[in-house]
Amino acid sequence: MDKQRRRIIQAGLVGGAAIAAGCQPGEVAETERPTEPKKEQTPLNILILGGTGYIGPHMVREALRRGHQVTLFNRGRRAKDLFPDLETRIGDRDGQLDSLKGGQWDAVIDNSGYVPRHVRDSASLLKSAAPYYLFISSVSAYARFDVELDEDSPLATIEDETVEEITGETYGALKVLCEKAVAEVYGAENCSVLRPTYICGPGDTTDRFSYWPVRVSRGGEMLLPESPDSPMQIIDVRDLASFVVRCVERRTSGIYNTVTPRGEYTLGKVIDDSQAVSGTQISPVWMDLDFIAENQLVEKGEIPTWAPSTGPESKWALASGERAAAAGMETRPIRETIRGILDWWQTLPEERRSNMRAGMSPEREAELIAAWKAREG
Repeated sequence: MDKQRRRIIQAGLVGGAAIAAGCQPGEVAETERPTEPKKEQTPLNILILGGTGYIGPHMVREALRRGHQVTLFNRGRRAKDLFPDLETRIGDRDGQLDSLKGGQWDAVIDNSGYVPRHVRDSASLLKSAAPYYLFISSVSAYARFDVELDEDSPLATIEDETVEEITGETYGALKVLCEKAVAEVYGAENCSVLRPTYICGPGDTTDRFSYWPVRVSRGGEMLLPESPDSPMQIIDVRDLASFVVRCVERRTSGIYNTVTPRGEYTLGKVIDDSQAVSGTQISPVWMDLDFIAENQLVEKGEIPTWAPSTGPESKWALASGERAAAAGMETRPIRETIRGILDWWQTLPEERRSNMRAGMSPEREAELIAAWKAREG
């Protein structure tokens, strides 16, 4: 796969991972409580490596809601007051794991592992302290994005496996090495690996998917890429959290793409549903691939979470989630995700809402629309 194109798609995922590893104050939203009755389950003692970023709090709350006990391991630098009643062991993935020694848990959830050495060290230390290890990886682990993916698709590689710098180019291959470290230490029957696509929902600090519904809610002319038929694939952070806890409860082993059903959503549906949820109408301006490339809109992050019809990343939004669905993962209608994002968005300070971290600024969009119309005559 062309390295530049790989860097583009993985830069979005690694950027989100970096931000998710440390949330901004006031940006963590509580997981919605589902309406179905809670099933009887023997309470477990769960260790979460991380837990105070973006995805971690949703997992913590879901585990607590289901009656489990949670211990956190992190550096104690962010969101210190988020879970004041929980035991927190302070340390660092990079050689400072002593606070974990002597503990005993039923399972480990690792949602903060990006460097293979760190993951191997924690897995090795915890092998005798917890019989089951769940690792959050990424669809970036795959080698190619121009074919429809499933869990058996070829994986990314890196020439120098000692590299530890996390970039858009190395992120996927490093995740693969992290997965291998967990499997080698725990054995395939005692661990699971989840490969989510773009994780979105309330509390998302990256704004990658949030850009679409938030932008729609402003109304007016909206610049959009290529076609309403472009496939869209995400995972709501609340659905991911629910599946994670379910896997822990059942000691589910194996590798799972945690994604919405292949082909179920398109960019056009996201835009239509965003209009319905926000009660705001837009006037769409669809631009072609040449215009997008000429203005480097993908490389600059001005078009986030989008799959073009051709090229090396044309199929990244068509990964199979059938294995996860068979294991019990459920995904909510995308309108619920959009509604959760917009409700959460309104709770943020005006300064934050005025400076989205992905997509186009209003000024940049107006400039591009003018350029597109002038080009089209």
